[in-house]
Formats: sequence, structure tokens, C-alpha cells
Amino acid sequence: MSIFEDKNFLLGSEKAAYYYETYAKNLPIIDYHCHLEAKEIYEDIGFTNLTELWLTYDHYKWRLMRAAGVEEKYITGNASDKDKFIKWCEVCGRAIGNPLYHWSNLELNRYFGITEPLSEKNALDIWYRAMDALKDDRITARKFIQKSNVKLICTTNDPVEDLAYHSALAADSSFDVKVLPTFRPDPAFDIRKDSFIEYIATLSEVSGVQINSFDSLVKALLNRIDFFAFNGCVLADHGMTEIFFDPQYTDLDADKALKRRLNKSRILEEEACAFRTRLMAAVCKKYCELGWTVQIHYSCLRDANSVILNKIGVNAGCDSIASGFDSITPLARMFDYLNSNSILPRMIIYSLNPNDNILIDTLIGSFQEHIKREPTKLDEIRFSDELEDVDKTLDRIKLESDSLNSENNFKLPRLIHGAAWWFNDSYEGIRNHLKTTAEQGFLPSFVGMLTDSRSFLSYTRHEYFRRILCDFIGNQVATGMFPDDEEIIGKIITDICFGNAASLFDIND
Repeated sequence: MSIFEDKNFLLGSEKAAYYYETYAKNLPIIDYHCHLEAKEIYEDIGFTNLTELWLTYDHYKWRLMRAAGVEEKYITGNASDKDKFIKWCEVCGRAIGNPLYHWSNLELNRYFGITEPLSEKNALDIWYRAMDALKDDRITARKFIQKSNVKLICTTNDPVEDLAYHSALAADSSFDVKVLPTFRPDPAFDIRKDSFIEYIATLSEVSGVQINSFDSLVKALLNRIDFFAFNGCVLADHGMTEIFFDPQYTDLDADKALKRRLNKSRILEEEACAFRTRLMAAVCKKYCELGWTVQIHYSCLRDANSVILNKIGVNAGCDSIASGFDSITPLARMFDYLNSNSILPRMIIYSLNPNDNILIDTLIGSFQEHIKREPTKLDEIRFSDELEDVDKTLDRIKLESDSLNSENNFKLPRLIHGAAWWFNDSYEGIRNHLKTTAEQGFLPSFVGMLTDSRSFLSYTRHEYFRRILCDFIGNQVATGMFPDDEEIIGKIITDICFGNAASLFDIND
């Protein structure tokens, strides 16, 4: 029997196996952070082979193939899909200890019923069996999602996007999975990047606001936030290498920095810090008004290999964990400033550097007082002429904001340590994350796993996480670290795997 057929896979005790089968296994999935495209979901795209599903966009696999010495033509080059797949099988079949080995085999098992472990020995057989399944059963994007019991997908979207496919999906009664956009304004914050001036011009055109000052930039972003809210958005996401926040700066400092940059002058680090500080404060005030949750991803060093960047582009598997700087101090300044000014929204904090786990857990514990605020009057939303029922939409957003400020929602903390992600969503990475979260915080309030993926097969990562979680909890009970109280334990598991995220995003089972 394959290890992937074993119902006790990753479950090291009878208690762990029981908890998984009883409480975690069949729970729905809320994928609150991913990189799927709403267009592909709406069009319900099909696939002809496993290379299209597995290798087209997956820089996790590209990275591992390069580490194994595979030529680039079999990774992102012009080799045939079949040859690329065979090369992947040669690598995957020997990738002992790597989560990609587990994920790939779980995907074969759960979606295609293929039970034997993937290797170069059976590569062609699996290639043709999967092709037959994709052809005969017409397995499409939506079918993968529905088969995985997904209730909510939050995509990642630039502020200048028109969200047409999110709107189309919301109107499509044949598909019962919520697909919501996430507001990701990184390009508007990256004032030192070469692409910044061109991006600001695009943002100006899309928002209808002529951006020539800091105030006008804020106005343009708030315009787009309102547009995203109209299209169901309840999440923002900020990605950065380091955290930049210093309350000494003013809007005037930010304005001077922006005008210098728009005049094509070089921006010093302190000017960039002033700009980012004031822009973060401005958007967080708006996030609070709308009751949004904000994700902050940091400590990622992007595009380290300039040769591959110039040849292939971004997201090519050449990113790294960043270190050597203090991000906890500016993060503390950010929390304190926003909290002192009553504009600290609920936040989910992720660092790609696992050394930051305990730092995050101890810091967020300092800002968990649950202050019930009266709902803030929402800013007037200015939409294009094509949008209708603006008053009705304002009422809906107001009701959602009121709900998020209700007593019932304060079961969840205001600041949450996000899931182990990217380089950390491995067996040990997930266990270490659970350990520090439990030791330094309150594990039952954790909002669970995400895919952070561009693949429609990645929902097995939730199974992977749930098995590790149940093993972690089972070990606590088996070693006498926690009492064998099934009522309490069952609630902890169901809340972490589904209930907390369901509460956060107002999803009913």
C-alpha cells in the first residue's frame, strides 16, 4: 500500500488519526490567500495534461528542478509538455524530505485516483492515465475547486484591475463558491522602483484622479478601495522585503518625496520611509472604516538572479528569505501609531523568515485589547457611470462593517500570526509555526492554512496542514501535555481548520 493511501499518513498516534478523521478531514476550505485568476475560474478552463496543471506557473517545482540539475529547456523552455513532465517525475521521485513530493502524490491520489508513488519508473503510465481522466471526465477549474469542498477563494489583485471576472462570477448562479478580490497595492508603495512613475500614470488614468501630489495619490487609492469594496473585497494585502514605518514623518514629508520621484529624482531611503509610512496610515484608516482585514507579508528577497529575471521574468523561482534587518521595531511602531489613532485594522502578519515567528507572536500579544468602536461613517463612494445601485451597495458595506464591529467577532484577536507559507509550508515549518503560536499566543484563534498558489490542485496543502495540526494536538494529549477532553479539542481543530476563517469572512458551512 502506498503511504498516500494510508489514512494515518503523517498522523503519529491513534489520537491524532481519530482527531483528523472525526474533526478535520471533511471540513470545507477557505482559501483566503492565493494567486488563482478569476478569469480562469469564470471561463472554467480545461487542461490537456499534467504539465499544464503542474509546471506552467509553479516556480516551487521550477526551483527544485534546477536544484536537481535539470536543464532550463525542461523547466521554462521549449521542450515538449511530455518531456517536461518526465523530467519532473525524475526529480520528484527522489525528492525525499521535500513537501513537493508529498503534495504531488496527494494531488495524484485525491484528484486522479492514482495511488502508486510518482517516479521516473511510472512517469509515462501516469502521464497517459491523467490525460485520459482530463479528457474523459472533462475535469475543469471549477470541478477541481468544487471537488475540494472550497467555500471561498480570495485572489490577489492590483488596484488598477477592472475586476470584471469577479463581477461575472458573483452574478453566476451556477457556481456556488465565493471568489473575492484582494486589494494588493504594492506598486503604489514601491516609490524607489524603476516602474513606479509608469504605474502612477496608470493608476491616475484608472482612478480618474490626476496624481501630482501625495493627497491626490491617497485620493486615487481610496477611490480604488471603494471600487474593490463594491466588488465584494474584504481583504488588503501588502508585500514587502522590510517593514518601513516611522511616526516622525508627516504628510508634507511624503508629498515632497513623491514630487521628487515624479520629477525623476532619486529617492533616499529615509524619503521612501516617509512616503510609505504616511501612505500606510492613510489606507489603514480606510481599511478600518470598511472593516477589512489586512495581510502583511514580509522578509521576501525578490528576483535574486538577474539573468533569469531578464530572461523569464518575475515569479521564476529565484526568490529567497530575507534577513539581516530589524523589522519588528518598525512593525511595533506601526501597530502603536495605528492603535493610538484608532485606525488599527484586523491584521494577519506573515514573515518568510521563520526566525521571526517568536518575534511576531510576542509582539502581537501586546496589541490584542479588544476595543469595540462605533461604526465609522463610510466615505462617499465615487463610481463610474456604468455602476448602478450605489446607495444599495453602500448600505450593504455599512451592514458588513457593523457586523465586523459586533461583539461576536471579537472571539478572534485583532492581530493574527499568519500561516507558515512559501518556504515554510513544509512538515517542520508548519510544526514550528504551530509550536511558537501555541507557546507565545493562543493557538485556538489561528485562522488556518492557505494555498498561496496558482494551481487548481493545491488544495491538498490544506489536507497536509490539517494532518500535521492533528498530529501536533494528538501528541500534546498523548504525552500528557493537555487533557483528553474531546469537546475542547474538537472545537480547537474545527475552529483552526475552518471556523475562525469562516467567522472572519462571514462564511456559513
